[in-house]
Amino acid sequence: MTYIHKPVLLQECLEGLKIRPDGTYVDGTLGRAGHSREIVSRLTTGRLICIDRDQAALDAAEDRLAGHMDKVKLIHGNFGDLAELLDERGISGVDGMLFDLGVSSPQLDDPERGFSYMHDAPLDMRMDRSEALTAHTVVNEWSQEELRRILWQYGEERYAPQISAAIVRRRAEAPIGTTLELVDVIRSTMPAQALREKQHPAKRSFQAIRIAVNDELAAVDRMLRAAVPRLSPGGRLCVISFHSLEDRIVKNALAEFAKGCTCPPDFPVCVCGKKPQITLTPRKPILPTAEEIEENPRARSAKLRVAEKR
Repeated sequence: MTYIHKPVLLQECLEGLKIRPDGTYVDGTLGRAGHSREIVSRLTTGRLICIDRDQAALDAAEDRLAGHMDKVKLIHGNFGDLAELLDERGISGVDGMLFDLGVSSPQLDDPERGFSYMHDAPLDMRMDRSEALTAHTVVNEWSQEELRRILWQYGEERYAPQISAAIVRRRAEAPIGTTLELVDVIRSTMPAQALREKQHPAKRSFQAIRIAVNDELAAVDRMLRAAVPRLSPGGRLCVISFHSLEDRIVKNALAEFAKGCTCPPDFPVCVCGKKPQITLTPRKPILPTAEEIEENPRARSAKLRVAEKR
């Protein structure tokens, strides 16, 4: 059965961006261009800057954005380097930015990329295949303590000590080369009740290793620090996250920009002079409807946060 890509929280993103036909917009996570196609179709004299770490996404963009490429600029890069990517091209005063965090559908759906624990493939997990660090290196060369740390910190995996120890024992015999070999190691450490849980036993570990390979959380923080200052007054920022680690970074960064003053609470007057830069619209994250989750199970854990530049 052919998988049909459904962009997550599409209508909510379009409403959040409040697209102006003559505006300048950034889709910092092009992927299969589902969001980009809808944004650019609403532009007349405006333009859309599409960024992706994965060259495959950019190579496919001309087909997916056919008829609109005169309004599109494609950039191969990491959205964590947003400041440099925009500044190098003289792009400032953006009217809206969208970031759909985490692994993209094409990467998950291509077994050879090594993101999936359901298919056998080389341990890769790179979003940008020109980068040097792979999951193979993380699994076979990082220390037991570092493996334990990322499994716990990035995967919130309660069996992190046991899994990291098992990985080190197995690789001492021979390198762990494929995704299903890694799944086998993870399974071997877990008690029977954990294996009976609805969630796949390797899900948290694969998430952790993927985040480490791509330095995802640091990139999210750098992106947010760069995005808000580059929004025009009234410009909108939309960020979709899929797990608590990402969402915590987004929530805290936006709250900081919305607060402004950083003086201690016991100061009688503000001396830092910092003013709120954004308004959260709304204050709470926007969640997918039951109908969307039924149509697109990948939307289940999505949270959309929207902010407007003051």
